[in-house]
Amino acid sequence: MEQFTGKVWLLGDDIDTDIIMPTEYLALKTVNDMRPYAFSPLRPELAAQIAPGDIIVAGKNFGCGSSREQAPEVIKALGIRCVIAGSYARIFFRNAINNGLLLIENADLAADVKEGDEITVRVGEAILYKGREYPISPLPQNLLDILEAGGLVKAMQRLNGIGVSSPENTASCTACSDGSGSKGGA
Repeated sequence: MEQFTGKVWLLGDDIDTDIIMPTEYLALKTVNDMRPYAFSPLRPELAAQIAPGDIIVAGKNFGCGSSREQAPEVIKALGIRCVIAGSYARIFFRNAINNGLLLIENADLAADVKEGDEITVRVGEAILYKGREYPISPLPQNLLDILEAGGLVKAMQRLNGIGVSSPENTASCTACSDGSGSKGGA
């Protein structure tokens, strides 16, 4: 069981992707270039205050609005360890998992926690705050595998042995060989 503690940044309900990563900054070259503008329509100073390992706690419908992968990418680039919200927009949830950002659902924490306080997360079990446990449901194993790999692309690379050196991964492909063991027979 993974456990970590982080400082809370508290946001409200219906935090949409235009707030997380405003449209006017999407043309910037890299997600690191976008970081200073994360959450700027709501709280212009927030991106500069977030430290690696911090945790966002929000209300319901986090990540609603347009589908944009830059929203979870910029949250991850800020160093946010996880987002805990009452609920998530479905496309944001998938984009976040695919980008390796841990999302935890809990409907009660946002009403009780105070910004700047620390909480402890026991992944798949509970959130600990001021002596109280807030239960959380574990994510399915396939989503945990994606998160553990660092995102969907890395999980697929691992699954397909790309970038991994082993005898199974270096054996010749029979579909690409002439049957003699040499590749690409002519």
